Amino acid sequence: MVHDRLFQALRGSHCPYVVVEGLAVVLQGVGRLTHDVDLVVELHSSATIDLIDALEALGYQPRIPVKARDFADEAIRRAWIQDKGLQVFSLWDPSNELPPVDLFVEYPLPFDQLLENADVVDLGECVVKVASIEHLIEMKKKAGREHDLQDIAALKRLESRA
Repeated sequence: MVHDRLFQALRGSHCPYVVVEGLAVVLQGVGRLTHDVDLVVELHSSATIDLIDALEALGYQPRIPVKARDFADEAIRRAWIQDKGLQVFSLWDPSNELPPVDLFVEYPLPFDQLLENADVVDLGECVVKVASIEHLIEMKKKAGREHDLQDIAALKRLESRA
């Protein structure tokens, strides 16, 4: 899987995270296309710096002209939210070998709940925590975009089969 290197690096960073959005919908069992990896990460620990360092070691760079480590600074993140309306901090691999990564700049739901209720998905080379169907539906209701509404319907069908 193209994401193996990414998830192995994340595991090595020891920063707790949960896969959300499109890839989480796919990993829950819905067939749909997605290109990026959306993550909610623990924002208040030194492990956040370790996560950024791990991503930079893979070659990731911020899409906006800032230092990647700025993401680990709560005051800077707060300014991004207030001044720019930023919801995710986007990183990309200039070699295009790895998928883009979007890190939520604030928790869409309480992080401890996301982490505690996350499903563990074995990808063969690594194991990842994926937002529960219930939490994905809740997050997608908040976003309310057309593709989110389609994802909600597909996730509810999955839920009803379980």
